[in-house]
Amino acid sequence: MKVLYAASEAVPFAKSGGLGDVAGALPQALKKKLVGVRVVIPYYQDIPQSLKDQMTFVRSFWVPLSWRSQYCGLFEAKANGVTYYLLDNQYYFGRKGYYGYFDDGERYAFFSKAVLEMIQYIDFQPDVINCNDWQTGLIPFYLNKFYRNINDTYKNLQTVYTIHNIQYQGMFPPDIVENVLGVEWNDYAGGYLKFDNCVNYMKTGIEAANWVTTVSPTYAKEIQDPYYGHGLDGMLRNESRKLSGILNGIDTVKYDPATDPAIFKNYTLDTYEDKKVNKTELQKLLNLNVREDVPIIAIVSRLVDHKGMDLVAAVLNDILWDDVQLVVLGVGDWRYEDMMRNAQKGYPGKVSANIMFNNDLAQKIYAGADILLMPSQSEPCGLSQMIAMRYGTIPIVRETGGLKDTVQPYVSWEGRGNGFTFAAYNAHDMLYVIRQAENTFRNKDQWMTVVTNAMKTDVSWNGPAREYLQLYHMLTGKR
Repeated sequence: MKVLYAASEAVPFAKSGGLGDVAGALPQALKKKLVGVRVVIPYYQDIPQSLKDQMTFVRSFWVPLSWRSQYCGLFEAKANGVTYYLLDNQYYFGRKGYYGYFDDGERYAFFSKAVLEMIQYIDFQPDVINCNDWQTGLIPFYLNKFYRNINDTYKNLQTVYTIHNIQYQGMFPPDIVENVLGVEWNDYAGGYLKFDNCVNYMKTGIEAANWVTTVSPTYAKEIQDPYYGHGLDGMLRNESRKLSGILNGIDTVKYDPATDPAIFKNYTLDTYEDKKVNKTELQKLLNLNVREDVPIIAIVSRLVDHKGMDLVAAVLNDILWDDVQLVVLGVGDWRYEDMMRNAQKGYPGKVSANIMFNNDLAQKIYAGADILLMPSQSEPCGLSQMIAMRYGTIPIVRETGGLKDTVQPYVSWEGRGNGFTFAAYNAHDMLYVIRQAENTFRNKDQWMTVVTNAMKTDVSWNGPAREYLQLYHMLTGKR
């Protein structure tokens, strides 16, 4: 079994969000299951020079894109035992950042075509291409239209298209059809490309791929509903025969309180008492009152409505009237940034508002806090709740997407559950559950039961990798 994992970003080379983590970790997990797996991403300007210095130039080739042929340089690198291909074109990728340019439609059309062209020039003939998000949505389409009949390399090649966030679909004006994409108008008007009078790369990938996955089972069901589907729900219901959800994992080597170099003192479940050192040092670092008996509630998130900050705003004073401390890390809408800054001024020693991105501080918060609050409107999978559980910090989440699939509500009389949850998108439902968690925190036996359940939860890539492998076997008939 050979899998080519195509993505617009992958750790350690490029990361703007969760996709980068997944594209860095899942291939490692697949490789451990004896899958031949390699990853292909663009060669961005922002890739650290230290990593560029370790790359090997393989060759160059030309990529046909409508009326033009564009240069593509092929580089190869190794990271964590996995081979990465990086596709270079300075016109498209020699810029700051990854996305948000006026010609993103052309840039990732080039990348999609280049991935397929590249297969002719490497010593790796994949059985499956696993595409990810809108940036690779044209790969299944181009494969079906231009490459299937070229030779046996492409004839039986299967495609899996993974939706990480259906909100971002890659929509562009129809005038790119002939001039950029290099296909006839009929391919737009009566084919995969058209949706809502636009070219929609995600819609194209969903329809053209052999199979479609999302990053959690609940999200696979939710996106077939208009509330979550962002316009694609009807099409996804029609395509539900080839749609499934496979829950993401996290890198349990990177996120390990026993070895994490960023935290104040390493610990395990057996040495859980050492977590108190992290709590005390975090309180000192953030100018909070040093108290072991008060629960620290953490928010590590973008401060936007989508992440449930409107719920937090509605009951923030109610939360802070309780005997708790609040630590916030993130940036977002100015009104929520100001709200958190004002809360810090109004509750000195009780609130710490850190309006920034800071990975080192995030790790210290995961290790030092008692509770993580994630009241998202929707969450395809979510990583923070899994990281928190790994560190014995108990998540409070709304039951949506991957949050519902990973966090099971604590039932005290049965001793089961690894967190606290609420279903309705309602601020006072959230407040009720926060206070339930506070009360449980003050019952040390019950709290240790929740902590034990959380830290024993399997959030690794082992299970998800097995499910992906079963899917690849099903599509190819190979064992």
